[in-house]
Amino acid sequence: MESNLVKSLLDGLPQPLVLIGSDERIMAGNAAARTLFGPAIEGRHYITVLRQPALLDAIEGTFRHRQPTQTRYLVTGAARETAWKVLAAPVSGEGMTGVLVSFEDITDLEQIGQMRRDFVANVSHELRTPLTALLGFIETLKGAARDDAVARERFLSIMEREAERMNRLVHDLLSLSRVEAEERVRPTERVDVTALIASSVTALRSMAQAAGVALEVTGETGPVLLQADADQLTQVFNNLIENAVKYGGAGQRVTVAVSRDPRDLSLRGPAVRIDVIDRGEGIDPIHLPRLTERFYRVDSHRSREKGGTGLGLAIVKHIVNRHRGRFRIDSEKGKGSRFSVFLPES
Repeated sequence: MESNLVKSLLDGLPQPLVLIGSDERIMAGNAAARTLFGPAIEGRHYITVLRQPALLDAIEGTFRHRQPTQTRYLVTGAARETAWKVLAAPVSGEGMTGVLVSFEDITDLEQIGQMRRDFVANVSHELRTPLTALLGFIETLKGAARDDAVARERFLSIMEREAERMNRLVHDLLSLSRVEAEERVRPTERVDVTALIASSVTALRSMAQAAGVALEVTGETGPVLLQADADQLTQVFNNLIENAVKYGGAGQRVTVAVSRDPRDLSLRGPAVRIDVIDRGEGIDPIHLPRLTERFYRVDSHRSREKGGTGLGLAIVKHIVNRHRGRFRIDSEKGKGSRFSVFLPES
């Protein structure tokens, strides 16, 4: 094949490719390689372009042993760090020998792996605390407090609370797993959103009264039919209203407002908006972008004391995504919070 054709074929490949000749100078680099290392790489010694010791060792080993070598190459940019899997392979033909170095972007794979490790670490941490408490109280009840009725009653109450906490965590983990598995499948059932909200408010009203919080529903009162999963939307409303009651502050009011927008720009069509508004202490804006991350808490101790698992808003986000909607959080310290769910009406 003509060299121009070979060059155009290499430039058409998305992976960066660098061909190093027997004189250890770069003979060619495709368009992706020039983007990664700069436009003027041909003719330069590979050490002055590639630089990182692990990559240089891999290329040197391929030159010496004429065997493919793999390594890892990191690029630190302004926005993020990019990880590449590098293969240095010997090439020869038409009286020349050299090494072809190819780069595969594995950043997303490494991020997924890190997310999995973080998830396992978080789950282990969340379970370890109640388990440690349970084991400690069991040991005490078998020993020093065996015949102490008052201590036994107190310890059993604490053990019950810790067991319930573990049960909530397992339940939320299963819910999150189920929602993520179904996220790409849009629901087909037609449900009345206002009826679901009324049901959630009724179920949580006694909890709100015990906390000294007034619950009110405003806006649309008639049926609002959407293509949705009734159980999952009920889970969203229960979660948001319960959070507002827990963290909205005693003696305050929690409002659930339902409204219609004939032309929501982000959803490109008619939409229903559900706002859950509290008048509590609010959330520092620095925390808002991370509130839907798994196990992220603004106040870990307070959240655990109130029975939170750190998964509720992550579940809400995935359910809203499944319904092709969007979820937004607005808050300001000292002025309360607004959790908004936008769902397409068509």
